[in-house]
Amino acid sequence: DRVPKVQDGSGDAFANLSGKRTETMNCPAAVQERTAAREFFLALCDGPRSLLPGPFFVPKERENTMLESLEATLYPIVVNINNYLSSYILVFLLIAVGLWYSIRTRFVQVRCFGEGMRKVFGNLTLRGKKHASGMSSFQALATAIAAQVGTGNIVGSAGAILTGGPGAIFWMWIIAFFGMATIYAEATLAIKTRKVDQEGNIHGGPVYYITTAFQGAFGKFLAGFFAVAITLALGFMGCMVQSNSIGSTFQTAFGVPSWVVGIVLVVICAIIFLGGVQRLASVTEKIVPVMAAIFLLGGLVVLIARIQYLPATIAMIFQYAFQPQAIIGGGFGAALKTAISQGAKRGLFSNEAGMGSTPHAHAQANVTDPHDQGVVAMVGVFIDTFVVLTLNALVIISTLYTADGPLAGGYVGGVTEVLDKTNLAQTAFGTVMGAGLGAKFVAICLFFFAFSTVLGWNLFGKINVIYLFGKKSPKLCTTIYTVVALIFIFLGTTMSNDLVWELTDMFNNLMVIPNAIALFALTSVVVRVARREDPDSTPLRRGAGGRKIQELLPSAQLICGKSRNGDPPLDIVDVDHMTDGSGVKPQGV
Repeated sequence: DRVPKVQDGSGDAFANLSGKRTETMNCPAAVQERTAAREFFLALCDGPRSLLPGPFFVPKERENTMLESLEATLYPIVVNINNYLSSYILVFLLIAVGLWYSIRTRFVQVRCFGEGMRKVFGNLTLRGKKHASGMSSFQALATAIAAQVGTGNIVGSAGAILTGGPGAIFWMWIIAFFGMATIYAEATLAIKTRKVDQEGNIHGGPVYYITTAFQGAFGKFLAGFFAVAITLALGFMGCMVQSNSIGSTFQTAFGVPSWVVGIVLVVICAIIFLGGVQRLASVTEKIVPVMAAIFLLGGLVVLIARIQYLPATIAMIFQYAFQPQAIIGGGFGAALKTAISQGAKRGLFSNEAGMGSTPHAHAQANVTDPHDQGVVAMVGVFIDTFVVLTLNALVIISTLYTADGPLAGGYVGGVTEVLDKTNLAQTAFGTVMGAGLGAKFVAICLFFFAFSTVLGWNLFGKINVIYLFGKKSPKLCTTIYTVVALIFIFLGTTMSNDLVWELTDMFNNLMVIPNAIALFALTSVVVRVARREDPDSTPLRRGAGGRKIQELLPSAQLICGKSRNGDPPLDIVDVDHMTDGSGVKPQGV
């Protein structure tokens, strides 16, 4: 039987390292729970016991046959679509966006990286003040990182290393470097095009800058296509996949029945979801630093214990980036292609730059200058790829690929029957911590990563559902969406279906296309912001002679206001208190 491997597929399926899926296990208890759950829902349609009206009375044998036939037909089709999308179309498309914006913004990820770090860590706090609407800049970043750092950071990087060798990490770094420019563009456009409703709630994301880029029917079609795809991929099925990881992990590591985990998870999520954006922001600003600290601490413990192998570990990453055939076999060309493709896919789909998910979080930031949130967003990609994912890779390579490791000669021979993507991280951490403690540590980290991802993805789906259906009654729309999302979350902990997992990846891949098209179309807007030529950038409000207001009027007072057309708050110059120091208003301002 095909074991459902949620990061990459398994059996005869093509490798899909999108990171949107999680690992499950075919242990007898898990199979029994999934079977029981499936039988329960089939019973809803079975004769006198049915809870549904007459037309739904379908014999169980026929229902089983219909479901199996449908899955058998659709599954290979969806798998092939995902293979072509993730391995060819999207990889080249997202790399092109990253290169394009790196060049057009004069490598903003280099010029403004220090500025972004100062904005994030200069005012770091786990108890941010409550906002009437939206979030603080750090809360928006925390929500974005919550969505970015998922189970794929642990299992996905393991799959990339096994398939492409340690050199895949080098290519992952390269892709993430260009992705920082892409996510700068996304966050900038999210701030520039966001809307504020009558109750003061902020709505922003790709659907709003897509309709800005393309007026009329074409723009509405692209925005609607994106909204449907992300709602299905992340808001519903994606959260189901993540909760499946939580349920199976706790059952395997701690022996807790997955349905119990599902009930507890649904209660916690309901409390957070129904509290709105402010409650979610309050949770993510605390849970993200904590989960990062736990994982960093465990990773550093392993690296310190294996410090004598650290130089060799780093050397292998660079060596096998250009000589991958020495570790994964095959010819030079084929091996190099494998290493680059695995690193590229892992990097792109882990940090989500260019995919259109995290702009929803950054649009909530209470900032006046789009550039400010753009540089903060770049830090999110850095933390996801260069810190969390890289640390996991260093742990795996330093424990399993060095001279005394089981994979020193490559992923060949009998070791393939013992190690795979599902247990590589547990084995690596268990080398130093012990098998039992290593498995529990990884289980705890997977819980935090998956849970935080559920929180972020639920928000992204909600924003798009409101765009589609909730313009007249957003509260009712939000309530219905939340209930449906909670049902998916519970179902994910009790049952698993390979077709659902592949459909999740397919919709996740498809939503990239309209987002990337809009990013190319709005290049000029992003370039003006990056070069500090945008009129919404407070430091560049210009006065007489084209000089900056701050240069002309050091004593000018800035006040915060809201425009009448419902746009987000912008800095407005208080001209009644503007002087040049002598009490006289200068001409031309």
